Amino acid sequence: MLGAKYDFSRDRERRAGVDDMVFMSKNTDSEISHNLKIRFDVNYIYTYIGSVLIAVNPYKDIESCRDSHMEKYRGATQMDNAPHIFAIAEDMFSNMLIDSEKQCVIISGESGAGKTVSAKFIMAYIAEVSGGGPNVKRIKDVILQSNPLLESRVVSQAENERNFHIFYQLLSSREFCQQYSLSHELRFQYINHAESSKVLKIDDIKEMQHTLHAMDVMGFSSEAKQSIFSLLAGILHLGNVQFGDKNNYATVLSERDLQAPCAYFGIEIDYLKAKLISKRLEFKEHQKNEQIDQTFTVDKAIFTRDALAKSIYSRIFDHLIQAINVAFQTTAKSDLSIGILDIYGFEIFERNSFEQFCINYVNEKLQQIFIELTLKKEQEEYKRENIQWTPISFFNNIVVCDLFEAKQPPGMFLLLDDICLSSHATTEKVDKSYLHKLSSLSNQHLIVSPPTFTVKHYAGAVIYHSDQFCEKNRDILNIDLIEMMQSSTIPFVVRLFPEQTANIKSRPTTAGTKIRTQANLLVEKLMSCQPHYVRCIKPNENQAPGEWNASSTIEQVKYLGLVANIEVRKAGFVYRREFAKFLSRYAILTKQTWPKWNGKVTDGVMHIVDTMHLDRREVQLGNTKVFIKSPESLHILEDMRLRKFDNYARIIQRAMKRFCAVRVYQKQREQATDILYGRKERNARSLDRDYVGDYCNLHQRPDLQRLIPRSEKMDFSSYLYKYDRRFRRQGRYFFSTNQALYIIDEECVKVGSGGKSNNSAVQKNKQQEGYVIEYKIKRRIPLETITEIKMSEYRDNFFLICVNNDYATLLELSSKTEAISIIRKNYLKKTNRVLPITFGQGFDYAVKKQSWIGGGTRSVKFSHAGTAALMNQIDPKKLRKGVDMPRDYDIKINRNTMTVMISSGLSKQSRPNQTNAEKPRGLQFKTTNNNSSRKPPAKPPRPSAAKPTKQKKLRALYDFQARSADELSFVADNELLLIDSSDETWWKAELDGKTGVVPSNYVELIV
Repeated sequence: MLGAKYDFSRDRERRAGVDDMVFMSKNTDSEISHNLKIRFDVNYIYTYIGSVLIAVNPYKDIESCRDSHMEKYRGATQMDNAPHIFAIAEDMFSNMLIDSEKQCVIISGESGAGKTVSAKFIMAYIAEVSGGGPNVKRIKDVILQSNPLLESRVVSQAENERNFHIFYQLLSSREFCQQYSLSHELRFQYINHAESSKVLKIDDIKEMQHTLHAMDVMGFSSEAKQSIFSLLAGILHLGNVQFGDKNNYATVLSERDLQAPCAYFGIEIDYLKAKLISKRLEFKEHQKNEQIDQTFTVDKAIFTRDALAKSIYSRIFDHLIQAINVAFQTTAKSDLSIGILDIYGFEIFERNSFEQFCINYVNEKLQQIFIELTLKKEQEEYKRENIQWTPISFFNNIVVCDLFEAKQPPGMFLLLDDICLSSHATTEKVDKSYLHKLSSLSNQHLIVSPPTFTVKHYAGAVIYHSDQFCEKNRDILNIDLIEMMQSSTIPFVVRLFPEQTANIKSRPTTAGTKIRTQANLLVEKLMSCQPHYVRCIKPNENQAPGEWNASSTIEQVKYLGLVANIEVRKAGFVYRREFAKFLSRYAILTKQTWPKWNGKVTDGVMHIVDTMHLDRREVQLGNTKVFIKSPESLHILEDMRLRKFDNYARIIQRAMKRFCAVRVYQKQREQATDILYGRKERNARSLDRDYVGDYCNLHQRPDLQRLIPRSEKMDFSSYLYKYDRRFRRQGRYFFSTNQALYIIDEECVKVGSGGKSNNSAVQKNKQQEGYVIEYKIKRRIPLETITEIKMSEYRDNFFLICVNNDYATLLELSSKTEAISIIRKNYLKKTNRVLPITFGQGFDYAVKKQSWIGGGTRSVKFSHAGTAALMNQIDPKKLRKGVDMPRDYDIKINRNTMTVMISSGLSKQSRPNQTNAEKPRGLQFKTTNNNSSRKPPAKPPRPSAAKPTKQKKLRALYDFQARSADELSFVADNELLLIDSSDETWWKAELDGKTGVVPSNYVELIV
């Protein structure tokens, strides 16, 4: 698609605040929040800051976010339509294809700000525009979070927050509840922490169907799904296992609570009971390996139970990701990709622990990427390219990232690892040691106040409680638990725990190390892509539609750094590209640069800029790139480029329509000839003429077009002659549509008289002052009322239209054969019957009854008048070009009988000359000029056989990958046979027996 149509509704949307906040007059946190609220109040939830999209969660379905609205963003630039998540997705997809670069989108914001929904919209759009089938589009329902510690939500949630949706989906299914001994969700410890277990607008039954369908698309067998759901049910039941205290040791209060998880895990009850409250310790004494069982406290038993639940869920999650990656595998060699990062949002709760510590660290890293690529890197690039601009100051959160992960001096993660791996004291003492270590750090963004410490994040200060920090950081699943799960009778469970426990002797990896490693790998991948940003904002804490909390949104605007973002955009440039890439994209705009620019690349860039009349102040040339300041200038280039492609497309369409029209008219002429073949003599002047269809130039005659309903399709129009009851010849317009025939009269009426003028002078000069031309339908004949068409056996132009239970109409038309063939075709479509057409030496017909005169009948007879032509007395100057032919027959009228005497014509077996069909003259029907004095042209002589010519060859200069069925792929140095080079830009060639078009600037002629 070359481009989307302009959406005029955008002008109305501009009335609701500012689309792009770069153009706001005041740039403050409160003004930004106010602009977002104005738009939010009228359901405009998307706003730009340059290329960054700000998305406010409406907590309801928005019509503009439905799939039906995708089409208007397809192929369009961001300026063509209102701000939208679809525009970001389109920008990613088109940039990947145009620049051959990997793309990614980083979706950030607080929990509940709508990040996951934004990711779904992007996936849905890309699945739509990339040509995927219905199954591919369903993949968007499989939403994968990227945070490595998401499984922590299994055992604990924030206030008013749900556990993972899959648990509620299981509980919503009556079938699964019966199968896995599940009941109302509040029975289960792991999902009863939220005050409201029902979340507004979530239909768990419907979502469960989507999940099952998505698993089917990914290729999961019924056995695999059964195993996964069985383990999920086992996790819910495991959370209900309670512990009691007996002499400071933990005991299982009810063995009955162990039955369900053991059944779904495939393990023995006694085995699970023992390993939840104790573990085996190995040590050496007197050169011998000894083992003892260490019994846990209640807190340690609860921690072990939860660690097992999290580990099972985490391994199921990893298994799903691996299976989906297998389903996504392709044989294509392209390295291009689109990454969608939907990470768990920044969290600030009343009580923040190790999970929030890790989540907020990753969000801090992502904020650093945003700063590096949109603020710091952009300014550094201007300096490197020697671009003139005004530097902008901003807060760089690298100091906060170093506080977490630095090696020298050691950051908080390294200190935590050191404490966990070197200390064997109780949990409480280890946590105190960690706080003591933190107090030794000198960093203005860290405040230690035992038993808590505060980190000043980019999103605000967060107070962390240190209890169980070290225990959670160890993240070491008890070897006894691994061996227990490996003893399962369910093969799927055994595959989830593949560790060789006998060989586990190395220093265990902590959760902090894992999160840092994975975060750095994530950053590395993101830095290799062209990034796009969606910044999500939560309008209120209640997840209520239409509710706006001003103080909360201003805080989010502050920590997202939107003010600095706007300032950088205002001072910077919206577009930058390497000279060669810019020239390659816009070379088509001028004849001098297309298909190849022969001068210096910078001269070519400026030639395009000057030819498109861009303001020189809007464009700067750096050392390697061209920079354009405003979106309007870029839009001019893109719009002109699309127009060029549109013009080329029209040329191709015109050629194709011309080709198709020739075939249609040839077929129509053959069908018309079949109607008359063997039954009527033919006229030499009309036998080989072109069929035009519109002899009245209706595309220039709106006064005639308005007479015909828009619901009817016009197939034929011409000026002809109608004969009245006295055989008087009257000029009329004749239209044939797919529904009816129309006979239209032209009258000259004096303004204000309300009647027809009888002044002959006025009739001759219809433009005389005080008179107007009016057109009236004299008769409409529905196709289904026609009973027959009668014609003579001779070469005259008369035909009679007979109507059921009504009078007939006698007409004279030089293009009668064409008209009758169209009437016959439409009659067949309308009635599913063949229209009777009869031929004879005369016919009788009924005429119209007048109020003062009876109807009666009339007769028309035809006869030969010898071989000499009998020219009538009509002045040739009165004949309409392309419509009338001088009559070479004589008419005699005797009361109710008209006799037509006509010379002999061509044989009844005559057919048109197949080699004399001309191409239609343009896309629209035009009036043709038939000169009556001109004889039919002689057939051209048959051309002699052409001498064999040596076929030219081409050498490929670069690799080329075909993107459509009519293109031909090749690699550099391939030799191709040139078939056709009439087009300047695309040549037709042959390679290895395959033919197709190739870009002319990718090949050269071999001399």
